[in-house]
Amino acid sequence: MTGNWEVALERSTANNVPGVWNVLEKYPYIENTRKSLRAAKMKVIENMEVYLKQAMESVSRSGGKPHFARDAGEALQIVDGIIGSSKHIIMGKSSVAFEIGLRRHLAEAGRDVCETDFGEFLLQISEEEPSHIITVALHMTREAFGRSIHDKLQKSINENSSAPEMAAVVRSFLADKYQKAEIGITGANAVAADTGSVALVENEGNIRMTTVKPPIHIVVTGVDKIVPTMQDAFNEIMVQSAYAGSYPPTYINFTTGPSSTGDIESEIVRPATGPKEVHVVFIDNGRMEAARDPVLRQSLLCVRCGRCYFACPVYGILGKDWGKPPYSGPTGVMWHSVVTGDSSFAHLCTHSGGCMEVCPMDIDIPGVMEYLKWKDIREKTK
Repeated sequence: MTGNWEVALERSTANNVPGVWNVLEKYPYIENTRKSLRAAKMKVIENMEVYLKQAMESVSRSGGKPHFARDAGEALQIVDGIIGSSKHIIMGKSSVAFEIGLRRHLAEAGRDVCETDFGEFLLQISEEEPSHIITVALHMTREAFGRSIHDKLQKSINENSSAPEMAAVVRSFLADKYQKAEIGITGANAVAADTGSVALVENEGNIRMTTVKPPIHIVVTGVDKIVPTMQDAFNEIMVQSAYAGSYPPTYINFTTGPSSTGDIESEIVRPATGPKEVHVVFIDNGRMEAARDPVLRQSLLCVRCGRCYFACPVYGILGKDWGKPPYSGPTGVMWHSVVTGDSSFAHLCTHSGGCMEVCPMDIDIPGVMEYLKWKDIREKTK
């Protein structure tokens, strides 16, 4: 990493680490919630095909349209088919969308594609890649944000502008994108197999707008995001936001099929005011094979809180260069192996163990890294 990486990481660490500890101290019930969630997610990992079938049936029963893609290519074809000739697309932050190259694919097809998450949007206009699984622009300082906004959006903003001043400019720019959007694309923090509900947690309000404003909402998500019940989905929201240091979250969104109303003689009618179509694209891309692997399957427990990044000395030095965005850093290296089969980045792990100490899912990340090193050597010496 170059530039102001050390400054950016130091500032984020100073906010995140004490922030998470404060949350855990103030809301002690999170401890039991995370244990319950781990058990629920392990059930799915051990029976992934069963829960995938149940989740797809539940999405269909709620009026949504489920899809299954074995890999990135199939996922892009499915999304293309849903979008048709629509041109204006807004996106909520999604590492799975980045994983399959969705934004680039849509832009290359001549569509007007705009990220709506503040950090993801600034990466888009800066032509940068994510450096953290959740705080995607962690490597950029406030001054770097200011320069990007000055160059691409608003000349009155510069490196000396305040964060609220920058946010106001981005908010104004995105307002027009929300109005024109024909398609909204998001990821999912969890999908409940029993109801087909898609759970999303956020703080900015952009995901709420992306899921409700356009007439068509597309969810792209890994099959690892399936949990048995809606209660488990809510638990995943709680654990993810707590260990990300943003508990309670500003917004929690549950989407169960297209918009609906029961105001006419209690008959449920779809659509109502919101989207008329909701599509959920479940993507395998290596996840089901990982679920069958007795060691690598632990990776699928990850809730993407990003806490392990702040406990890792290797990430502290290399940043996003340790791995390949969006999957860099300790959990990212595991995920890069899941979706690409490339385990070579694990060799840089020094096994400090800090990642395992802070992981809410008790993933033995150092153990998985050791396993990936062995796998990589075995493959290269066959």
